Amino acid sequence: MKDFIYYLSVERGLADNTLESYQRDLKKYLLFLQQQNIKDFSSTSRTLISQYLLQERNKGLSPSTLSRNLASIRSFYQFLLMEHIIQENPAIELESPKTEKKLPRVLSFQDMEILLEQPKTKETIGMRDKAMLELSYATGIRVSELVHLNINNLNIKMGFVRCEGKGNKERMIPLGTFAIRSLQDYLLNGRSRLVKQMEEKALFINQHGKRLTRQGFWKILKKYALKAGISSEITPHTLRHSFATHLLENGADLRSVQEMLGHADISTTQIYTQVTRQKIKEVYNQTHPRA
Repeated sequence: MKDFIYYLSVERGLADNTLESYQRDLKKYLLFLQQQNIKDFSSTSRTLISQYLLQERNKGLSPSTLSRNLASIRSFYQFLLMEHIIQENPAIELESPKTEKKLPRVLSFQDMEILLEQPKTKETIGMRDKAMLELSYATGIRVSELVHLNINNLNIKMGFVRCEGKGNKERMIPLGTFAIRSLQDYLLNGRSRLVKQMEEKALFINQHGKRLTRQGFWKILKKYALKAGISSEITPHTLRHSFATHLLENGADLRSVQEMLGHADISTTQIYTQVTRQKIKEVYNQTHPRA
């Protein structure tokens, strides 16, 4: 398993969170094999893997978690096959449990406007928070990408940010006027007050002078959502979802949105078209005299 995780990290360049998920899933599966007194991987079978998944389902695991478990096991066996440890992949033909695709939660344009107005930009922390929120909504970047940004990832003059996404893939995302203005304010008047060491490269700094963490951004977002009176649950991903949905509602093409979000497959981006269709239907029902 260690060789497999190393392969995923070095050769496929997967993110740390993804590697941890693979490791967690496989540890449980390997424990199951030990309990079944399986001595080597060539002794496993499709039936045995099905038994394991059934056992996990009976523990109350959701279809999406079971699907991820199966994907981890299938990839692991594919690695063993590649290394000539087994002759065939017993998990290759197993079907993933059907999962219900939930539509992403998005903020209305009005709620987003209210949220973005919450930070007090006369204060150092407020400048930073305003810049973070504006950048998140302007680009739709993931929270992990946001907190890993360095100053040299920004090109204010040209109006874009360069970020590193899943699999170490880089992409350039345009910055809007509001995001540029907030970032300039933060860089000129706020960041220098937070930095403790001049060699610090991180764009967004916490109160201890270190790089802000994902958990830190989550807390900041929840604080402003509460101040904005947003009652629905909001996460950093809500800003990403809202970014994509608002672009499509205003006529952006799907391929451009896919590129900006950093989705490898356009089918992942297509879920946002369902959100916009749902919104259109709601508007129709509310406004058409014979709806």
